[in-house]
Amino acid sequence: MAIRRFWAVRKRARTGDIWPIYPGSEQPPPGWPGWPEGRQFAFVLTHDVEGPQGLARVQELAELEMSLGFRSAFNFIPEGTYRVPAELRAWLTSHGFEVGVHDLRHDGHLFRCRRDFVRHAARINAYLRDWGAVGFRSGFMLHQLDWLHDLQIQYDASTFDTDPFEPQPFGRHTLFPFWVPAENSPAPTSDARKTSAATGEQSPSPGIASASPPLARPGYLELPYTLPQDSTLFLLFRERTPALWWRKLDWIAQHGGMALVNVHPDYLQFPDQPATARTFPVDHYTALLRHVRDRHAGRYWHALPRELAAYAATALPPPPRRKPLRVCMVTHSFYARDNRVIRYAESLAARGDEVDVINLRARPDAPREERVNGVNVFCLRDRFSKHGESAGDYLRPILWFFLAASGWITRRYGRRRYDLFHIHNIPDFLVFTAWYPRLRGARILLDIHDIVPEFFASKFSVPLTSWRIRGLQLQERWSARFAHHVIIANHLWLDKYVRRSARADKCSVFINNVDARVFQLVPQPPTDGAPVILFPGGLQWHQGLDIGLRAFQKIASEFPRAEFHIYGDGNEKPQLIALAAELGLQNRVRFFEPRPIREIAAVMARADLGVVPKRADSFGNEAYSTKIMEFMALGVPVVVSRTKIDQYYFPEDVVRFFESGNPEAMATAMAAVLRDPRERAALTARAQAYAAQHSWDTRQADYLRLVDDLCDSKS
Repeated sequence: MAIRRFWAVRKRARTGDIWPIYPGSEQPPPGWPGWPEGRQFAFVLTHDVEGPQGLARVQELAELEMSLGFRSAFNFIPEGTYRVPAELRAWLTSHGFEVGVHDLRHDGHLFRCRRDFVRHAARINAYLRDWGAVGFRSGFMLHQLDWLHDLQIQYDASTFDTDPFEPQPFGRHTLFPFWVPAENSPAPTSDARKTSAATGEQSPSPGIASASPPLARPGYLELPYTLPQDSTLFLLFRERTPALWWRKLDWIAQHGGMALVNVHPDYLQFPDQPATARTFPVDHYTALLRHVRDRHAGRYWHALPRELAAYAATALPPPPRRKPLRVCMVTHSFYARDNRVIRYAESLAARGDEVDVINLRARPDAPREERVNGVNVFCLRDRFSKHGESAGDYLRPILWFFLAASGWITRRYGRRRYDLFHIHNIPDFLVFTAWYPRLRGARILLDIHDIVPEFFASKFSVPLTSWRIRGLQLQERWSARFAHHVIIANHLWLDKYVRRSARADKCSVFINNVDARVFQLVPQPPTDGAPVILFPGGLQWHQGLDIGLRAFQKIASEFPRAEFHIYGDGNEKPQLIALAAELGLQNRVRFFEPRPIREIAAVMARADLGVVPKRADSFGNEAYSTKIMEFMALGVPVVVSRTKIDQYYFPEDVVRFFESGNPEAMATAMAAVLRDPRERAALTARAQAYAAQHSWDTRQADYLRLVDDLCDSKS
């Protein structure tokens, strides 16, 4: 009986009764705006990597697609029979491909019961964070769409339009993506809510393009595959040509839908490989790509899945919004110079929330209160210099700010009830400025810009075994307990923080994603032969500016008109000025005061080379450097010391690494970039693509969702 059914279905497929005609509606979902740029249909390529054999063919398949002008998404199994090298993920994303998560173990047990799924979802979310992925596909196309709201994804691709050979054969009967709103999902358990809130960042590896929706939408986009899978056609039906692919695709093009095909590298037979019963010639896939490119040129939108998700999130009618939230941010820094705080505040204000920020005043002529891009900014204390040498000098202004902020919040909360307080360290104990609102039910979000015990130990040369460090670790733990959720600035610190201060499900990672609105490529006039080497940032010992000065001295004779510009402030500034004079560079090294974010972006864009000479034997080894990505977004090549954190996040082909702490190695790297215009252009092109994949747009929706989840959880 089963054999007769197989041949009957195969016959129907060949005659077009199933493909391309199927028992569903080819109409778009309600409110669908059509495809961008007036294109008639969308064309999306995805690949599920099932085992080690497929993993070995990934790069060859990607190079084939690039040669024909296409890009695709590769979905890897996190805990399957292979391990995905970080270098491979980095290579894919740096070349314009996407990386997704394919199930957890690919054993068919993911949806066995709701309780187990919540537990597995936490692990999947960890891989989504680590890989920088925004999409998911389950094994065997099994799906429970309501459950998938526990995953921190922008899209899922676990369904199909119609396919009688799948375990759940009743397809979605649509050629179009469709939105799965969170409102339709069952109310999550407390564990599920924690999982939902635990959004991670970016990611140690590249992989997120600037495709996230700028507005948070409760839900995700579902992408059904609409071309039959390769295994069905070529391994099950034993088709000898891709004709069924062509017919279905032409029919989709006629109806204006989405042609999404899933091809497994495991099943491809490349020319130098023997044919087996489990493979089909790669020429079949190549023929599909050529068919699309040649027959439908100019009619299709070739998109990565994440780009489709972003388009749908912004183009579909927005869901009804609740009343605006009231949010207060506290930071012992200068708001105008702190891009991390600006991104959060302006993202909330842009969607209509009311945002107040209390911070420091940088200049005597600066206003005490002002409104900046929809954000109300209040300066409670002044800080006109940053040269404190001792721990006491450093702590006193922080304590005064703590007292001022605590009083301001307590008084203001009596007449303006905030829903959320987003508190930015340093120090962690600033979180206690919101003690009174917390007693009244406000939610508290603590943001760890720098992990304090290690920062203090490095800044003041205190051993990590000191009682003072143990005290800082204790206040870190108390602060984490006081907060309802904790944001941490990179994945290395997440591991450390979770071990000693907070549960993993209470923490999220948001690295300092570059703000593409501010740091964007602006064509610069050609240089006049006087290259400018630039460092913008804090002037602390761990930043390694003394190494940068010694390296510059070594190349100064080869580049006699070059100048080294340093923008920033810190306790090392007097020593650095003295060192520049000692090295005979006082006329070649120029020190400038810090600038607001938008001003420093313009300054950085005019540089010929950016340098980040952090010390790997200090706090700088694990401190993520925002300026690297900002240089990359501006099209400025960057020379970077080989620290643990920067190797973790940046591929070798987007920055020029050198041995940390070695002025000779840094000088060699700087000279190599300055000498070779073609290599410099290639480096910046790859870096710009990487920066685009890591812009704030890729995480903004995750942050807004986290805020909403916290406020929704108010008892």
